Amino acid sequence: MSDILITVDELAARIGREPTLRVLDVRWWLDRPDGRPDFEAGHIPGAVYVDLETELSAHRAPSDGRHPLPETAALQAAARRWGLNDGDEVVVYDNTRSMSAARAWWMLADAGVNVRLLDGALSAWIRAGHPLETGKDAPEPGSITLALGRLPRLAIDDAAEFGRSGVLLDVRAPERFRGEVEPMDPVAGHIPGARNLPTAGLIGDDGRFLPAEEIRARFASVGAGPDAPVGLYCGSGVSASHAFVAATLAGLRPALYPGSWSQWSNSPGRPVATGEA
Repeated sequence: MSDILITVDELAARIGREPTLRVLDVRWWLDRPDGRPDFEAGHIPGAVYVDLETELSAHRAPSDGRHPLPETAALQAAARRWGLNDGDEVVVYDNTRSMSAARAWWMLADAGVNVRLLDGALSAWIRAGHPLETGKDAPEPGSITLALGRLPRLAIDDAAEFGRSGVLLDVRAPERFRGEVEPMDPVAGHIPGARNLPTAGLIGDDGRFLPAEEIRARFASVGAGPDAPVGLYCGSGVSASHAFVAATLAGLRPALYPGSWSQWSNSPGRPVATGEA
């Protein structure tokens, strides 16, 4: 777990002492996507704000989904704005139980960056009594070079066929999986053949990831184990990144479908299933 997660006490001991350590704040909510006001009201010292909507997402046709991945050049330009340089170690966090920070973790890991996720998010930092600073960020621009494509991912046709060779998991809330409600996308339901494992159940009440053996047990409860590939999707690819972190911690072989349900439901002719798996 130490290769992926970092504790708040470990981060606090290193801030200000290691010039190549960078901290990124990825605060974002579905109903309030601009997290900068909250960032400026209080953040981990030295952190730089990352905008999930404009820097960790592209904006294309609805058939690409609500949060399609940006091109390499766009992500690299954003990372340089954050002050990242080749060889830096990066820590990402948010204030939403690591749901949005996991998106940054996945994208930076996919691009070859040495990146870790703050276990327990900002809430754990505050509970531990570590200080916050206020105000705007002003990082010196960096010169990092990114090369995407290191982590497994699924295109829409891959997701359609994934159940034949692996286990496709929908990590949204059960009522959205069953098609009882759909607050964001044009069609309710799930990809045929998918099974439901809400990623919110992979963390404890303290916002930290469950122990690896407990995460493995939860994946095993829906038929996903280390002997078969696991495909992950959610509404728009954000919380599926969180499930990707959890699956990796558990020793599984996950692949992310970034387009997720928002792409599938906006693509004419794609079948839709409702009810239980």
